[in-house]
Amino acid sequence: MFFNSLAFAIFLPIVFFLYWFVFNKTKNTQNALLILASYYFYSCWDWRFLFLLVFSTFLDYYTGIRIEKSANEKGRKFWFWLSILVNLGFLGGFKYFNFFSDSFAQLLTSVGFKASPILLDVILPVGISFYTFHGLSYVIDIYYKRIKAEYNFVDYSLFVSYFPLLVAGPIERATHLLPQVKVQRSFDLEKAKEGLAQFVWGLVKKVVIADTCATYANAVFDNYSSMNSLSLMLGAIYFAFQIYGDFSGYSDMALGMSKLFGIDLLKNFNYPYFSRDIAEFWRRWHISLSSWFRDYLYIPLGGSQGGMWFKIRNTFIIFLVSGFWHGANWTYVVWGLLNAIYFLPLLVLQKNRNNTGPVLLSYDWKGIQTIWNILLTFTLSTIAWVFFRAKSITDAVLYLKQMVINGDFSSQYLSNERYNYEILLLLGVFVVVEWNNRNRVEPLSGRYSLLKFGLAIAAIMALGTFSDYKEFIYFQF
Repeated sequence: MFFNSLAFAIFLPIVFFLYWFVFNKTKNTQNALLILASYYFYSCWDWRFLFLLVFSTFLDYYTGIRIEKSANEKGRKFWFWLSILVNLGFLGGFKYFNFFSDSFAQLLTSVGFKASPILLDVILPVGISFYTFHGLSYVIDIYYKRIKAEYNFVDYSLFVSYFPLLVAGPIERATHLLPQVKVQRSFDLEKAKEGLAQFVWGLVKKVVIADTCATYANAVFDNYSSMNSLSLMLGAIYFAFQIYGDFSGYSDMALGMSKLFGIDLLKNFNYPYFSRDIAEFWRRWHISLSSWFRDYLYIPLGGSQGGMWFKIRNTFIIFLVSGFWHGANWTYVVWGLLNAIYFLPLLVLQKNRNNTGPVLLSYDWKGIQTIWNILLTFTLSTIAWVFFRAKSITDAVLYLKQMVINGDFSSQYLSNERYNYEILLLLGVFVVVEWNNRNRVEPLSGRYSLLKFGLAIAAIMALGTFSDYKEFIYFQF
């Protein structure tokens, strides 16, 4: 069930009505309804995946209690590593077994041995990377005594399986979400209005921006060998906006609908394409994942406490693991490596914390420099996105090579459609709106908010359709 589908347009109002008017007596009834709704929502993908979700929930719930109750460090370590290994084992088996098997077979073949990969005929459970990281952070925090174990199984189950964030995040922390589900929620009209506006704006990003760009980006990447330089540049830009509109749109929809139920989720995007360097970009893009790797991998590795080579090592590990987290393909690893290389000069020159404040624009040389830094950061990110989108490293390299050496910047036709000016105008308007919203908490707030809301609905109706919805990119992770 997609957020941008007719089925969900029916599902959400029903759950909202039952939540506030039927199951609103206590927090237990509210939580029970949300769990039932979440399990139904997840089973709509494939009911067999539901058993894995329930098992993962019970595993971390039980091991968390056993860690807290263990009388000695040996027992704590046993239950801690049991949870870690089983969680990563399931994630690795479903997501990476075929990748490693195929890569190993190719390696043996390259050195003269005949080898055929052993492949598993399994479907990747939707959202497994996200809810696995929910459970891992919970168990790790208990082991290091940052939080107490949760003994209410219903409350913990909702923390793991809450449907707005279940299949594509944001990756929540027990310290943030559990306290909210442990108390009864009361209806807040203002929060509900904010949530509805944020949901609608997320839908605009997905249906109007991402899905429109996807049509052209897919056509370019699927036919890159016959494209000229201008077409390839536009294709890369279209994909950059596609993945941003798609993923940040999902996050806005998740945060918005959660406010309808009186629950706040972690902010996942903060206008990353206005970043002034790549370090700022990663503080603004997929914030919940970046902070997860910072707290549960980078800092345990030593963080920035050692010498420069120590910092460089840890930084490269984080970016490579982040790339590999996204999928079982070497293209994601190269994407992570590229971002690490981009980050390296800032780290060596100790400029990676230079741009931490709001993005302001002055009418002087400093303002020109800000615009240049934003454009440069966007260009570097877009080049890296080519590897993220390409089917193989070879395809990505040839795509970029063709873009550089072709040298043809004339108009070009693709299939039956020309790269029209309407999509460029649409993206231009979108950038202006995003720039105007960059320092606002709510995307459709401010003067004429009702008019903005109406225009957003009109845009969805004019340029998007629920009957031809496209799935979200991050569902594959």
